[in-house]
Amino acid sequence: MKTLQFKTNIKCGGCIAAVTPHLDQVEGIEKWEVDTANPDKVLSVETENLSADEIKQAVEKAGYKAEVL
Repeated sequence: MKTLQFKTNIKCGGCIAAVTPHLDQVEGIEKWEVDTANPDKVLSVETENLSADEIKQAVEKAGYKAEVL
């Protein structure tokens, strides 16, 4: 299991609610969370085999930005 981290513009609960269906439908994500208290709004994703690009695409599909840390 690896944890990938991304700097995002997911700022609040509403943003998390908007991105949830997109991340939940990605096969291979075991668990994910956004630290909205962190100034970089860090998204942490636990996955076995997904690439950072695949996760980034799901976040961008939801209308948000994600940059690999």
